[in-house]
Amino acid sequence: MILVTGATGFLGSELAKQLAAQGNNLVCIKRGTSVVPDILKPFTTQIKWVEADILDVFALDDALTGITQVYHCAAWVSFNPAHKKMMIKTNVEGTANLVNLCNQYGIRMVHVSSIAAIGEAKPGELISEKNHLEETPHENAYAISKYESEMEVWRGIAEGLNAVIVNPSLIIGASAGVNGSGKIFQTVYKRLKYYTPGSCGFVDVEDVAKSMILLMDSGITEQRYIVNAENWLYKDLFTETARNFKVPPPTSEAKSWMLNLAWRFSAVWGLLSGKPKGVDKISAQAASKKLNYDNAKLIKATGITFKPLSLSIKQICLALSVHSS
Repeated sequence: MILVTGATGFLGSELAKQLAAQGNNLVCIKRGTSVVPDILKPFTTQIKWVEADILDVFALDDALTGITQVYHCAAWVSFNPAHKKMMIKTNVEGTANLVNLCNQYGIRMVHVSSIAAIGEAKPGELISEKNHLEETPHENAYAISKYESEMEVWRGIAEGLNAVIVNPSLIIGASAGVNGSGKIFQTVYKRLKYYTPGSCGFVDVEDVAKSMILLMDSGITEQRYIVNAENWLYKDLFTETARNFKVPPPTSEAKSWMLNLAWRFSAVWGLLSGKPKGVDKISAQAASKKLNYDNAKLIKATGITFKPLSLSIKQICLALSVHSS
């Protein structure tokens, strides 16, 4: 029997859909306020929904009865400094609880970490699983939470846990809508004027879920894998997105000093207005970096073929166009 945490989220719902489509019966954890995603509604006979918070050890213990495999996708994602303490507590303690229970009951785990938990390579080199954070990224609460959560899994592995870790790059997909990474495409649709000079790795949500299932079934343990389809300049991503939307692409580069001014102004405006910040410091700094990731280890282990990023962009733009019309 399989259990999925975070099954109401972007990645978790896609993973649960693929597992159910393969004929598996699942237990999916959700909070009382969470809504079952539309993509999972066709699988009501195969998915048992259990209300449980990952911080509630007793509820988790009950949910794990009869479970042999756990996919841990649940995580609080926020770049709001006000959420720092609670996000770290939720992500780290929740993972620790699950690790302890899986170790206790001999349950195999696939844990979703992030490229935020991986260090940077030397200039001109691809970032690989061998690159480790040299110091805790104090300003980036999300990175702290993912790094320390991953450390809980490694701690569990040292104690005998049967687990493998995935570190996805920036996950995109049509099912995101205008939330999360979907905001990137919505912004281009609204006539984005500036592009940033950096680059990053991107991967379709379908391929992240597919990778996790392949790794779970492989029996591989005590390893971490970067899940990344392609590395693109943000300029190229915005241009390809604009082409699909049939809108003008951004033509002016946002210099580093402009991005620094943007996040500072956004922070002040947020304090004065009480509204969420439009640009945060972490995102502004990352937008100027060239962060490119190596997917060779995952391909060698699973033989996966990734969906071309151009196809993912086309599908996302089509879905958003229909939503906007």
